[in-house]
Amino acid sequence: MAVFQAFRALRPIPEKASSVAALPYDVVTREEAKLIGDKNPDSFLHVDRPEMDLPDETDLYDAKVYDKARENLQNMERNGILKQDETPCYYIYELTRNGRSQTGLVGCCSIDDYMNGVVKKHELTREDKEQDRIRHVDTCDANTGPIFLACRYPQELLDLMEEWKASHDAVYDFTADDGIGHRAWVIDGEKEKATIAQQFGEIPSIYIADGHHRAASAVKVGMKRRQEHPDYDGTEEFNYFLSVVFPYDQLTILAYNRVVKDLHGMDEHAFIASLKFNFELMIMPGFPCKPVEKHCMGMYVGGNWYHLKAWDDVYAKKDIVGQLDVSILQEKVLSPILGIGDPRTDQRIRFVGGSHKLSELAQIADSTGGVAFAMFPTAMEDLMQIADESKLMPPKSTWFEPKLRSGLFIHKLS
Repeated sequence: MAVFQAFRALRPIPEKASSVAALPYDVVTREEAKLIGDKNPDSFLHVDRPEMDLPDETDLYDAKVYDKARENLQNMERNGILKQDETPCYYIYELTRNGRSQTGLVGCCSIDDYMNGVVKKHELTREDKEQDRIRHVDTCDANTGPIFLACRYPQELLDLMEEWKASHDAVYDFTADDGIGHRAWVIDGEKEKATIAQQFGEIPSIYIADGHHRAASAVKVGMKRRQEHPDYDGTEEFNYFLSVVFPYDQLTILAYNRVVKDLHGMDEHAFIASLKFNFELMIMPGFPCKPVEKHCMGMYVGGNWYHLKAWDDVYAKKDIVGQLDVSILQEKVLSPILGIGDPRTDQRIRFVGGSHKLSELAQIADSTGGVAFAMFPTAMEDLMQIADESKLMPPKSTWFEPKLRSGLFIHKLS
């Protein structure tokens, strides 16, 4: 059963929340971060992407980068932009996109729950990305970015959050530049805190939705601290990592689309003909093809959109992973026809989050004479089943919107 504990968040004073809150470090390029940081000295990207404050030629993994992150974080606290709560609390975090809201609880999960499988993962992580975040967390002595988690919420927790929201003012309430609304409440009532801890103690599984590298890195820092403090008793903050847990059925997974820069030496007609063994094809002249059901996808090549529907025998006898549309595309098109053996490392493939318009996919494909695939979103239930079966999803299977903001809640490790 899950451990989910309150903590003393280091967080912005209310009047600074909107300027501090920043997109996750891994969805912002170095150039984008610098543009944002130059305009906004309060942006938390100064902590999560501190290379913006160093010479352009600085290597991203230079020790100076991590030292700058720590310096910037300490300065934000010293200058009163960030302030740590006096007592451990839970926090309600609500995000609203296009009129649809998702409301979760901010607290800390146990690194032991990650290792024993109560906190379940569904993706592989890359060693280089892990090492980067390990050094960042260890040097900053803090979890600066929350892990995005989901679970089946008991009704009592849902009711508790709604009652607290109705009877207390939000400490943060702002709309970001991208139109996403952010509201947060501090839960400091002893009775409510005890109920949250007790209710999570009865939840058997929590699922990582987004943030596999942040989670793995936080856990490895915790294990490193345990080795450095062999007399630890389990209550130290390094035994826990910053998390936001949402009810799974409130989350929105968007498609994670693919663009391949060329047709692997084939002409357009030969490429299309090669697909007919595994897909029913229909040309869709005049407008982009957005798939509306599982096992279907849109394809753009040579100025035209097509609707592809996989034949039943392509997936009928496959396991849950094999039935994913991203698996079908990889096994029947990307690998055997387009020569994309490892989508994690192949430079010919580009992944485009579902918040981008399909017309953008077409433009990218046209720019190199390649092909674009518009995917149907992976279901949250599929993600959870895969994690329950200790299986792994193909890379870039899910794109969650809205993105959690970093900087609103920071978990100090000591």
